[in-house]
Amino acid sequence: MSKIKIFGLGGLNENGKNMYVVEVDKDIFVFDAGLKYADDKMLGIDYIIPNYDYIKNNLKNVKGIFITHGHDNNMGALTEIVKEIPSIKIYGTRFTLEVIKDEFIAENLSINNLIELKPHRKVNFGENSIFPISLTHTVPDAVGYVLYTPDGAIFYTGNFIFDSTMLGNYKTDIGKLAYVGKQGVLCLLSESLYADRKGYTSPNHRTSDIIREILNRNDGRILYNVYQTQLYRIQELFNELKNTSRNVVILGKRLENVILKAIDMDYVDFDKKRIKTISHVNDDKIVVIISDEREKAFSNLKRIVRGYDKFINITKDDTVVFASPIDDGMERTATKIFDVLAKIGANVIELSRRKYLSYHASSEDLMLMLNLMNPKYYMPVIGEYRHQMANKEVAKKVGMSDENILLRLNGEVAYFENGKLVDNGMKIPVDDILIDGLGSGDVGELVLKDRELLSDNGIVIITATLDKETKEVLAGPEVLTRGFIYVKENIDLIKEAQRISLEVIKEHTKGNYVDFAKVKLGIRDKVGKYFYEQTECKPMILIATLEV
Repeated sequence: MSKIKIFGLGGLNENGKNMYVVEVDKDIFVFDAGLKYADDKMLGIDYIIPNYDYIKNNLKNVKGIFITHGHDNNMGALTEIVKEIPSIKIYGTRFTLEVIKDEFIAENLSINNLIELKPHRKVNFGENSIFPISLTHTVPDAVGYVLYTPDGAIFYTGNFIFDSTMLGNYKTDIGKLAYVGKQGVLCLLSESLYADRKGYTSPNHRTSDIIREILNRNDGRILYNVYQTQLYRIQELFNELKNTSRNVVILGKRLENVILKAIDMDYVDFDKKRIKTISHVNDDKIVVIISDEREKAFSNLKRIVRGYDKFINITKDDTVVFASPIDDGMERTATKIFDVLAKIGANVIELSRRKYLSYHASSEDLMLMLNLMNPKYYMPVIGEYRHQMANKEVAKKVGMSDENILLRLNGEVAYFENGKLVDNGMKIPVDDILIDGLGSGDVGELVLKDRELLSDNGIVIITATLDKETKEVLAGPEVLTRGFIYVKENIDLIKEAQRISLEVIKEHTKGNYVDFAKVKLGIRDKVGKYFYEQTECKPMILIATLEV
């Protein structure tokens, strides 16, 4: 019998950054390693990943990271992790690994530790084993993972829906799910994002009808903005394009590589001859597929709208289609883009979030999964806490009791001994790692507060030069401002700040000694108070004193 810990390093009470750990005695299995896009308030931050110190500190016991599918929410943190832990093993299905390989090669990382898994083929790790099961999602080769332990199976679904019309590499193997359920499931970890939605997600995730209507009603160029690995939604576009004479241009090397590779591997069905080069981007009736880059949602489209793209400009004759739903926190960015497009005069079509759903399990999907698995314990994952609560209510509808439904926040451990839940209040330290350009780990709350302060109130730099021997002020204090006030109209304000600064310097000069620490604190305090009294603004104040 075993001691089992289940907890999230990310993905609980949030949308994205999914990373879940199951520890069976000393064997550690990590499921997914995703990122989360920074919202508009996180100035300069590209994306956020989970703090993975627990993985680093227990590396000798880690069997690997098992990726459910090739979306950034589930695998976007891998490059950062592998940079620091190059020996860690990454497991995934064929197409998932192809997406990961492209990311690794772009970052000059080794792909030697990528290990391909076949759906429905068990991989043994001592007394435990991993069994991938095919599930339906918007990207091919998506799987959920069954971890067989001596105390029963633990099943992590990742993202999924039930849709009998999606076949081949998108098909759910319901028979395998039922087989696992009959063997005995200790704990089911299932996604929560659409738990508050009634019914099944299918057929509301299908977009063929609206795509067909858009192609038929709009004669000009169409710009189709979609998440880069929503391949089934891209396939729906291609299916409708087959009945027209329109050709395609793909903007962005990353997106182009994914689509072309998917066609070569028979995951996407389309004639590659109809995919034209960037030189055709201004052709009549061309369809331009645009994807968000990993670093920021709407980054490519925003650049085009602002006129910074050297290949394409949007005109009033264009139709811009937002084929992916706008995530929470990105509404402000999207609204600004809509406004600019309206000024240009372009036709904007946004697929309704209520009518055209993403590929996430709604309440009936969740109930069907629960019935197939029949778990002893149920742990809602992937989503804000309100989504987890809605998922709990779904589980109660199919007969699960409150004490067997485990609502947790990141770091809060569900601990089992001999197949029974033991509530011992165990917690694992968790945190966010903020990725800013090429840097990570050096951007924290203080840096973000400074950026917010700069964006709101600007900066004031006060400089003074002192004689090294006599400590007399030779030059200054000079007051420079950026983003605070218009200097020419506020000469008196600047002069008073100079006077206050000089007064503080003299106050803390005793003979041939200057207490520079007190000078900086004094100027910052007194000048800051003066500026607030006069302007009700609090600019960032930097002080530089030199001796010559």
